[in-house]
Amino acid sequence: MLKKRIIPCLDIKDGRTVKGINFVELRDAGDAVELARRYVLEGADELVFLDITATVENRKTLTELVRRVAAEINIPFTVGGGISSLEDAQAIIRAGADKVSLNSSAVDHPELLTEIASQFGSQCVVLAIDTKLVDGEWMVYVHGGRTPTPLRTLDWAREGEKRGAGEILLTSMNNDGTRDGFAIDITRSVSDTVNIPVIASGGAGTMAHFAEVFRQTRASAALAASIFHFGEIPIPTLKQYLKEQNIPIR
Repeated sequence: MLKKRIIPCLDIKDGRTVKGINFVELRDAGDAVELARRYVLEGADELVFLDITATVENRKTLTELVRRVAAEINIPFTVGGGISSLEDAQAIIRAGADKVSLNSSAVDHPELLTEIASQFGSQCVVLAIDTKLVDGEWMVYVHGGRTPTPLRTLDWAREGEKRGAGEILLTSMNNDGTRDGFAIDITRSVSDTVNIPVIASGGAGTMAHFAEVFRQTRASAALAASIFHFGEIPIPTLKQYLKEQNIPIR
C-alpha cells in the first residue's frame, strides 16, 4: 500500500493566510512564508497554496508570494487560484510551484487540463473540486464555492481524469471548517471511481478523523488548515498517532 500523505493548506486572501467555516467567516491565520517554513520543519509531506479570492476578484494568483514561499521549502508545492490559461500555469511553475490546481477555470474550459498536462505532464495538474450535498446529490461549485454548477461530482471527477488531471483535491463544502470529520461518503465514491490520487479536504478536527478517512476510503492524502495553523494538532504528533494505528504514513 502506498504511504499516506499529510498536507497543510494555506488559504490566501490579501497576501495573508486565512481560514473560514463553510467557505465564509474568514479569520487571519498568519504569515504564509512563516507557516510554510514551519510545516517543512514539522514534516509535512506537501504544501498546498490556494489564492481563494483570485477568481472572484478576477485577478491572477499572487506570483511574488508564491516565489517567496517556494524559496523556503523543499517539499512538493501545489498552487491554485486564478489560473485560467497555459501562460498562467507556466508563470506559477516558473515561480517555484511543482503542481498547479485548477477549479473554476477547468469547469469553464476543460481543455485547459489537457493543455497543461501536455506541456508539463499530468503529475503537475491537480483538479480541485469544491463539492456540496444538494438534495441528496453531491454537486460541483465554482468561484470559491459561491456559484453552483449542473455538474455532478462523480461525473466531473471522471471527466477531469480523462482530460489529464493527475490528482484530485476534493473539498466538501458541507464539512469545511466544521471540524466534524471528512465527508467519508463522497471521498470514498470519488476515490473508488478514479485511478488517480485523491486528496481529502474539509472537516478535519481530530487525529481520529485522519485515521477514519484513510481506513474507510482510498484517499491517498488528507489536507487540513486551521488545526495545523493554530497548533492544535502538530504534524509530528499526528503522524506518530497514525503509525500507531497501523496506517502507512510517510
